[in-house]
Amino acid sequence: MTALLQITDLVKTFGAGEAETRVLRGLSLELAVGEMAALLGPSGSGKSTLLTILGTLMKPTSGYYSMLGQDLVAADDRALTEFRNRHIGFVFQFHNLLPDFTALENVVFPTAVRMGRETAAARARGRELLVRMGLGDRIDFPSTNLSGGQKQRVAVARALMNQPELVLADEPTGNLDRVSAMQVMDLIAEINRDEGTTFLISTHDEKIAGLCRRQIVVGDGVVTG
Repeated sequence: MTALLQITDLVKTFGAGEAETRVLRGLSLELAVGEMAALLGPSGSGKSTLLTILGTLMKPTSGYYSMLGQDLVAADDRALTEFRNRHIGFVFQFHNLLPDFTALENVVFPTAVRMGRETAAARARGRELLVRMGLGDRIDFPSTNLSGGQKQRVAVARALMNQPELVLADEPTGNLDRVSAMQVMDLIAEINRDEGTTFLISTHDEKIAGLCRRQIVVGDGVVTG
């Protein structure tokens, strides 16, 4: 399978001297195009730090990270911002919707930021995504009027708005009941299957992990399984 991203000997330390903490300790990992993988490990294992680096929101202390053939360790902040907006989507445990925006406005927001304005084409794609998420009757609802499961489906649609090659999901079902969690995972699996989007899903839920075709286990700052 074609590699989407590769990281080699990734190290991340915080602090200095006696206060130095090494969170990642030479972690190496490769994700293929179209994978749907679960990221597992106990609290403090380095999962969140790894996701933050993969999302280009933080640089490692040392090591190599490339995606789509681009060296993302050597890239400057401007290049990283542009790369992130074009190629990476995020879904968080707390959906992080803008409370004063409608469902559609939240979904279209990443494209509006990139282009400096909303466009008719962007709004059309946003509507299409919300319909696909089963939210066709909630398109113009303020996000504050949506249920937890509906908000998370809006967050998934927002992550897909710019047609990213990679979506990083950090405990995307952690605050949902089981029925809503399965609905979100069914939608993620559908997008993965139909569009070939690569998903890396951090979770503590073994049932959620079992829905992914690959399980990546992190412990003490390295991949252990």
